[in-house]
Amino acid sequence: MTITITAFENSPDRGRGLARDMRVRWALEEVGQPYEVRLLSFKAMKEPAHIELHPFGQIPTYEEGNLALFESGSIVFHIAERHAGLLPDDAGARARAITWMFAALSTIEPPIIERATARFQERDQTWYKQRLSMIDERIRQRLNGLSARLGDADWLDGAFSAGDLLMISVLLRLRESGMLREYENLSAYVARGEARPAYRRAFEAQLAVFTAASAS
Repeated sequence: MTITITAFENSPDRGRGLARDMRVRWALEEVGQPYEVRLLSFKAMKEPAHIELHPFGQIPTYEEGNLALFESGSIVFHIAERHAGLLPDDAGARARAITWMFAALSTIEPPIIERATARFQERDQTWYKQRLSMIDERIRQRLNGLSARLGDADWLDGAFSAGDLLMISVLLRLRESGMLREYENLSAYVARGEARPAYRRAFEAQLAVFTAASAS
C-alpha cells in the first residue's frame, strides 16, 4: 500500500525545512519507505475532505490503506515502530528513545513555538521586548539541560533514533534566533542531523515544492 502524506502547497517557512511534514519525510527516508505527497492550499486544509483526516485542519497527515493519522510526532512514532532504523531493539533503549521523542515535542518545542508566535503577532506591543526576554530565558533553561545531557556524545542515547530526529527538527527552529550558537555541542548535534543523507533527501524534496510554487 502506498503511503501518502500531506504538505503545504506553498509553505510559510519558505523552503527552510521547518514545516512539520519535514519530520515525516525525514523519518520515511531514514527507513527507506517510498511515499507520495498531496499538496494542499490553505483553503483546502479547511475543507471537509481534509478535516476528515485532520480535525484541526493542519498538516501533515499520513494515509496508508485504511489507516489515517495526524500529528507529526504520532506519525513518526508509527513509522519508527513499523520499520527498522529509528527505534532500538533493546527494550530499555527503545523506551528511552521514545522518552526523547516526548521531550522534544512536550518540553523543548512549546517555548520555541511561543517565541515564534510572539515575534509574529506581538512585536508591536509595548511589552514585547520584556515578553520575548522571558520566553528566551525559558528556552535557555531547557537548552541548558539538553546540552548537559548530550555532552560530547553524537546522539542522545547511543545510536541515532526517532528521538534525535524530532529533537533536531525542533532545534532547527532556533537557528535564526542565534541561541544555538551559545551551545557548541547542540550546534554540532544539529549539524550532524542535517548531514545525514536521509535528511538531505527530505530537505531537497520539501525545498523543491517551495521552489516550484515560487516559480509559478
